[in-house]
Amino acid sequence: MAQQWQAGRFRLPLHRPLVMGIVNVTPDSFSDGGQHAEARAAIAHAQTLLEQGADILDIGGESSRPGSPRLSHAQEWGRIAPVLRAVVQWNVPISVDTYQPETMRLALDLGVDIINDIHALRVPGALDVVAGSTAGACLMHMQGQPGTMQQAPHYADVGREVRAFLLDRAQALQSRGVAPSRIALDPGFGFGKTLEHNLALAQTLHSLVAEGYPVLVGVSRKSMLGEMTGRRVDDRLGGSLAAALACIASGAQIVRVHDVGPTLDAIKVWRAMRD
Repeated sequence: MAQQWQAGRFRLPLHRPLVMGIVNVTPDSFSDGGQHAEARAAIAHAQTLLEQGADILDIGGESSRPGSPRLSHAQEWGRIAPVLRAVVQWNVPISVDTYQPETMRLALDLGVDIINDIHALRVPGALDVVAGSTAGACLMHMQGQPGTMQQAPHYADVGREVRAFLLDRAQALQSRGVAPSRIALDPGFGFGKTLEHNLALAQTLHSLVAEGYPVLVGVSRKSMLGEMTGRRVDDRLGGSLAAALACIASGAQIVRVHDVGPTLDAIKVWRAMRD
């Protein structure tokens, strides 16, 4: 199991689970689209997440919900640039959720610490941008594209296939001189996966953790929780907490969440009762 994540200005110890707070500067994200679409509201939300105890802030300008439209680099950068300029001054780890190499480059120039890419740096040029920096990278598995990924996902062995894909992408980054300690892996719950795939992936998460990279998971408010509970997206806190703890129990070291305060409370209680 990884002991730290080397991410730009920071060496993040992984002796306890880290909480990455989500800041969606978007009008159409599946859970909170439009709530923080303006820079001022997004910055205020980021500050709130920090006050609640977030270890990392993850800033995104393009929704990746099923069927969401793609943005140009200029559109994406126009949304997130004012937010990044403010938050990089706070001396906390800042992540940018993007797959566009030019957005990555500009964000890194501003001092961002982590590139969080749902395409696992497969867009031409993305590997080289990250390799030329000191940033941490989070590589996520996704079958297909956001617009079509939920139409007919298929796997022979979802745990094995996801793990093989992520290890291959990690090796591609390492071949460009990036240290393994800079690389985190995300199995991509809900990205080109049915409920059955997601449950099987959760049951095999320990095998991904055993590869020695930091493992990040994002299960907060996702549709898989709605399928299991019947709850609407704005009423999935209980399911989100349970899913996060289940992943942490299997070895996940970073959880990407909307609800930072309740997640930290749940982790504290779980650790105290476990120990």
